Amino acid sequence: MKRFASLFVLTLMLFALVPAAPAATKKKKSTSDDSSSSTTSTKDVPEAFPVADGVPKITAGSAILLDAKTGKIIFEMNADQRRPVASTQKLLTSLIVAETGDLDHKVHVEASDTWAEPTMLYIKPGNVYSRYDFLNVLLVHSMNDVARALARDNAGSLENFAARMNAKASELGMRNSNFVNPNGLPIPGQYSTARDMAQVALAAYRNPIIRGIVCQKSVTWHYNDGRVRVFETTNQVLKRYPLCNGMKTGYTEAAGHCLISSASHNGRDVIAVVLGDNKNIWNDSYKLLAFGLSS
Repeated sequence: MKRFASLFVLTLMLFALVPAAPAATKKKKSTSDDSSSSTTSTKDVPEAFPVADGVPKITAGSAILLDAKTGKIIFEMNADQRRPVASTQKLLTSLIVAETGDLDHKVHVEASDTWAEPTMLYIKPGNVYSRYDFLNVLLVHSMNDVARALARDNAGSLENFAARMNAKASELGMRNSNFVNPNGLPIPGQYSTARDMAQVALAAYRNPIIRGIVCQKSVTWHYNDGRVRVFETTNQVLKRYPLCNGMKTGYTEAAGHCLISSASHNGRDVIAVVLGDNKNIWNDSYKLLAFGLSS
């Protein structure tokens, strides 16, 4: 009875204050990330969270769920299957930049930084922004041009930064990954696994800079020309469910819908990595987070 009551309370907390799903913005078809992921239909999300004693059934290609404090695996499915992971790898990009430090450092935008489609901040050559401001808009709204600017500023070139990504991956114990660019856009030879991305997620979750950014539901951006825009998070789990506290979305046609998400309740912290999913990405992530928090 005590366990049932606990699960009932958890269910209410997860589904309390759920706003109506926002209308999808019509966009041109692309192979790039997050523009589609952020507007994936939520009409099939159940009114009552399917928390159960059994393992959740999900439609993703790969997934893993772990305790963020101990690293203990709670659930896994095809966790070592290589696949593209889209913009979720921006967590690794951001981790490298955050650990480099000097976040007030000014990044001077170059023309090559702007060569990215289609989720873009539309920065221009000659613009100057801080690393910290770029990290905020990168993690909250997944701007591909920002990823390029941060990578080039950090390592001198995208190629050098890719080498740093792979070195960091090795340091984190990732044995089944190879990174070629900082933003996760499709390119031959780039792949990871749910298990490996869980290691990135753990490191990012334990980094106070990253953790303080990914929990934001929006960021206000001040362009150099005086314009101001508010960019909302692409993470629909974060927007709708109060126990979620981050992390990063991803989408390409090759990768499918991807989400690394985290949640906390009663001293328990969990991280779910869901890769290669369809429109069920949000619901599958909900299921795993709730299962982890209640198990």
